[in-house]
Amino acid sequence: MTFHPSIFALHLSSLLITSMILFATRYAVQILRKWNLQSGSELQLSLERKTYLVSTLLAYAFCFQLFSLFLFIFTADQIHPLFVGAMCAAGSLHVNSYGYPALLLKILTFLLAGLWLIVNHSDNSAYDYPLVKKKYALLLLIAPLMVIETTLQWNYFLRLRPDVITSCCGSLFSTGVETISSEVASLPSFPMKVLFYLALILTLGSGLLFFLRSWGGYGFALLSIVTFVTSILSIISFISLYYYELPTHHCPFCLLQKEYGHVGYPLYLCLLGGGVSGLGVGGLMPFRKIESLKVALPCFQKRLAMSSLIFYGTFGGLVTWRMIFSNLTF
Repeated sequence: MTFHPSIFALHLSSLLITSMILFATRYAVQILRKWNLQSGSELQLSLERKTYLVSTLLAYAFCFQLFSLFLFIFTADQIHPLFVGAMCAAGSLHVNSYGYPALLLKILTFLLAGLWLIVNHSDNSAYDYPLVKKKYALLLLIAPLMVIETTLQWNYFLRLRPDVITSCCGSLFSTGVETISSEVASLPSFPMKVLFYLALILTLGSGLLFFLRSWGGYGFALLSIVTFVTSILSIISFISLYYYELPTHHCPFCLLQKEYGHVGYPLYLCLLGGGVSGLGVGGLMPFRKIESLKVALPCFQKRLAMSSLIFYGTFGGLVTWRMIFSNLTF
């Protein structure tokens, strides 16, 4: 299966991204130890030249990393007919013990990669690059996660066996078995609806307050992550039911399929976009008092807040529209 086009692309991209990140960590350590913009030494000049190249490479690497999450999910969904029992990506990822850990780690690195790109953009907007050490410290946090993710992804695809009988999404997300997915699927509908809309309204209100008054950046970032997690749980608990119009089908992956208009892709894109943008607002809050960022940073944060509002607002609108006009009522 290694020669499946999507799998080959994922293998190649993971190697390139991880290699570029590991290459950059060497300079990240030097920058964290030796960077001093007030110095005119040969070492400082060398670091300044190298950081332009390294930052550009990392920007491309992390952009590819954002795309690779969707390619991974798309691939897992596309290969499900190769396995007995699999009906969608849920079954494909369950073929061995590496699929779901790889997916979860890809979601985490997606959020961190987006945050790094936001910090890098802010750093490049100032004449004295005040966030150089911060963004390379963040890189050192991301690098080992990328290595682990690449290892999990390679093990997942290399250990796929077409003769393995896997579980379908109906059994994995059934309320009658004792698994984490079934526990989420069995969460009571009405309390989850209340929690979902409460988190969404608080996040939208907090984001609007920050956009208009520049108040509550940390709170907005926290609420964005709460809404992100709550929305994932809600998709499994009750949102998916309205798309399938079946009271027992809780799979979050069948939404990606043609029968449902591939609606899962815009839904998950809105969630991830809202999460990254909201997280970026909070991530930049400690740097608002830096002299060279006092003008540009608040404006950029407001654009991030508005982006998060648009993403989460679109997600909430798509979900509410389907709940109102679905043939399923409960």
